[in-house]
Amino acid sequence: MSYDLAVWEGERPAGDAAARAVFADLHGEFMGGRGVEPTARIGQYVAALVARWPDLGADDEDEDASPWSDGPLIANASSPLFYFGMVFSKYQEAAAYAVDVARSAGLVCFDPQDGRLLT
Repeated sequence: MSYDLAVWEGERPAGDAAARAVFADLHGEFMGGRGVEPTARIGQYVAALVARWPDLGADDEDEDASPWSDGPLIANASSPLFYFGMVFSKYQEAAAYAVDVARSAGLVCFDPQDGRLLT
């Protein structure tokens, strides 16, 4: 089981309903295996997350050190959207950090499970 977050570059939606619509549009356009290069700001955001906790890769010996549900984490980024998961046992600390970093970077952070804005 995992906990997912979506972070994107753009205007902050007016509310949760608008954020759900924006997320659906972005997800439909950018997530789907097209392999679009992430924007610089999204790349910097992902780098901040993996600087705090190790990225997962094929040669990781201790997957318990990372809260990420898959890796490399940057593979979950496409253009202005980053949609990623955290293992449920570690999501609270990782999600709090992810939201803080998104807020400080001027990015929108959205909880797709609850359909609500976090920043």
